[in-house]
Formats: sequence, C-alpha cells, structure tokens
Amino acid sequence: MISRKSGYLVAKPTPTHSEFLASNGYLVLKGALDSVDRLATEINEVFDALPADGRDPRRSERGNEMFRYEMLNRSAACQEAVGHPKILEVIEPLLGEDCHVIANTAWRNPPSSDGEHGGDAWHIDAGPHIPLPEGVQWPVEIPHPVFAIGVHIFLSDCNLEDGPTGVIPGSQRSGKAPPRTQVYDNSLTYEGHGVVPLIAEAGDIAFFVSDVWHRRMPTALGDQGRFFLQVHYGRRDIAQRIRRTSEANHLSDQAIARADTPRRRSLIGLHDPFFYDG
Repeated sequence: MISRKSGYLVAKPTPTHSEFLASNGYLVLKGALDSVDRLATEINEVFDALPADGRDPRRSERGNEMFRYEMLNRSAACQEAVGHPKILEVIEPLLGEDCHVIANTAWRNPPSSDGEHGGDAWHIDAGPHIPLPEGVQWPVEIPHPVFAIGVHIFLSDCNLEDGPTGVIPGSQRSGKAPPRTQVYDNSLTYEGHGVVPLIAEAGDIAFFVSDVWHRRMPTALGDQGRFFLQVHYGRRDIAQRIRRTSEANHLSDQAIARADTPRRRSLIGLHDPFFYDG
C-alpha cells in the first residue's frame, strides 16, 4: 500500500483485496452493487442521444458504435459510480488517495462482436510501466508497483459464451507485452498460469492491473453480448485521457500553431489517441 504524506509517497501494509489485485493482476468483487438499473438506463440514454465518437479510425463503423467515451461528463450516475467506496477502498491503497480517473468508457458489445472492438488480442493497457530486459525477473521480495487499474462495472451478466475479458495472473510482473506470436492463443501462459475469464453478473465489479496480459475471449453459441462501464484509474502523476489532447490541453493557440511537426506536437502535449483515449 502507498499513501501520500506531506507530499511524498510512503509504503504501508496492504488490505486483502488490494493485495490480491496487486499479486494476481485481477480481482472480481461479487455483488458489489445492489442495483445497476439507474446506471444502465443513463448509459443507454447516452448511446441513444449521442453518435459514436469515432475516435479510432482503425475500427469499423460498427466497432466504433460499441463505445461512448468520457461518461462521467455525460451521466450523473456514471460520475457517482466512478467514486463508489467499494472501488476506492481497493484501488487507493495501490495508487494513492489522490489517484484519479484517466478514462471512462461505456461498452455495449452486441452479440457476435468479438474481433470488432480491437481488444480481442492479448495486450496490455500502455506500458509496461517497468519494462524488463530479457532474462530479468522482478524480485519476489519487492511488491510490484501499480500505476493504473482498469475497472469493469457490469450492467448485465457476462458468461463464458459472451466473450469475457481473460487475464493471465502474474503477468503484470513480466515487464513485457504478450508475445507477438501468441496474441490470439487461448493457451498462453505466464510462469505456469493460464487464462482466467472474468465471468460476472450484473452488479459485480472486476479490476485488473493495466500491465496484466488480457484480452476479450472468443464468443461462443449463446453469446448475448456485453454491457459494462469501464473506468481506468491512474496515479496522480499519470495524465488524464478523458478527452483527446487536441481538445483538452494547457496550450495557447500560438504554441499550437508553432508546433509544425509530429514530434513538436507530442513534445508540448498534443498526442495521438492511443490506450485509454482511443
């Protein structure tokens, strides 16, 4: 556990749920929310009222239609949900009491939509935050730091045939992205650990460390699609991606005009959408 005292981070003992998340890379809290009716209603209203953002040109029109971004700006219920005490009591010991939301996206995957949203290959969400050279392992006696955490608040049941998110426990300590030769391999392992599907019911909350190897698993007969609110939380030091940097930045019009190459733009904070914001 980390806590900020007098401006600096200090280490403390870690609560059980937070320890499980940090050690295994994932956690599912069963029955965390008594009802998700209001949350689901407001998210469906946003889908109906607003067109798809189209942030990722690599996705098809149908693929982009599955998402609505910056949900805490668009729904009071979503803003309330991102601060739910059952979420904060898990993530704050790992990210600090001053952690913040870095992305907030609603997912409404229709049946038979695996492969269309871009997350069906094994991947990590940015990072790895501590890359390790080949042959080097993270020391077992030192807790591996956590920089960002993804959270899924389930608005409908997510069964095995619906293509749940799968994670490889412990892989967040690898210091590497998943092997490129196995990005669609359901038998991928890390240090003997195979995939764990995050099967859930409406009202459950799933957590995963951003560096853990994960993917949407293939769907099967009886797939009913997926419906959940995704929230990414990061340490205070990690920039928000709720809006693209072209829309939300600290720059003057003159500074933007002077940035006449891709590197000059990225240097002053104008980044192309990528993980979290795309």
